[in-house]
Amino acid sequence: MSAAAQAPPAGVPAQLPAQVVLFDGVCVFCNAAARWIARRDPGGRFRFAAMQGATAAGLRARHPEIPHASETLVLVEPGEGALRVALRSRAVLAVLSQLDTPWRHLGLLRLLPTPLTDLAYRIFASLRYRLFGRLDACPVPSALERERFLP
Repeated sequence: MSAAAQAPPAGVPAQLPAQVVLFDGVCVFCNAAARWIARRDPGGRFRFAAMQGATAAGLRARHPEIPHASETLVLVEPGEGALRVALRSRAVLAVLSQLDTPWRHLGLLRLLPTPLTDLAYRIFASLRYRLFGRLDACPVPSALERERFLP
């Protein structure tokens, strides 16, 4: 592959931060959840990007296991020699386990079987627009959020 073919899309940094949370940018709940995580992550371990944006497209091009559908929260983090991708409940629980107490204790739900936690995740995901609403477009991050929210 040529260097041009491997270059990330416009606006996507060549070297992504250590951990990126991909979320549905038009979901009211998902936007609020991303901002909630950011406020509880004072060390700045996480960066955030809408599934509809350039960062998600660039990661998806390199990691086809990242779905195009926006009903899935995704955590992309470094692994041994490659990036690891966690989806649905595994992504949520991995993020929670890295936040400060008391939230990190919820990460212990990772001990439950994935099919069970993913079932709960899928049920909530199917109801979130009806419960919380949908935006017409991804909101623009505030000046304070800009360094944490990727294109």
